[in-house]
Amino acid sequence: MSRFISPSILAADFGNLYEEMSKINKSNANWLHCDIMDGVFVPNISFGFPVVEFAARTSVKPLDVHLMIIEPEKYIDRFCKIGIDILTFHAEACRHIHRTIQQIKGNNVKAGIALNPHTPVDTLSDIIADLDLVLIMSVNPGFGGQSFIENTYNKIVKLKELISKRNSKALIEVDGGINITNAQMLYEKGADILVAGTSVFHTDDPIKAIDNILSA
Repeated sequence: MSRFISPSILAADFGNLYEEMSKINKSNANWLHCDIMDGVFVPNISFGFPVVEFAARTSVKPLDVHLMIIEPEKYIDRFCKIGIDILTFHAEACRHIHRTIQQIKGNNVKAGIALNPHTPVDTLSDIIADLDLVLIMSVNPGFGGQSFIENTYNKIVKLKELISKRNSKALIEVDGGINITNAQMLYEKGADILVAGTSVFHTDDPIKAIDNILSA
């Protein structure tokens, strides 16, 4: 079982973004997470192409881009051309999920699907074998710093069972309210990648915070 961490730059100090990115480059983080919000699918706006382009130039870590936007298919090709490594979109925001997965993979980028807290993992039963990653939201998407939803543990177990049943190679990522108190249980239940924003960037030592979560 993997133990990865993908720090989310949504929680970074954007006035010192180069310095924040440099800390992640020096750390044991596996990926760098970029949350794209449109103010429509979620009640918040984050950042767009310029910040992701900056991250692609600056980061030595693979870019893990999470689209919290409606009609993601309109923007996939442009995001992929930036030089990202993983692109995840929401099942709830997409009308033609299989087609969108193929669009991402056609750009030689790994494809992921995100599920909101209310969306059952069985939604993915017919396409799980086509996915490289499933992102389970452990908070309602849109804002950082929210409290972790305890039912996430059960969803991880169910998703792990579905992945095994369908002979899928999809990794399980969890995003929202991740910290040192729940990281161990999330890894034990079957999570491969934990997205951590506030619990990394809002500390005195983000590099140490990353190590603490990885070793939880």
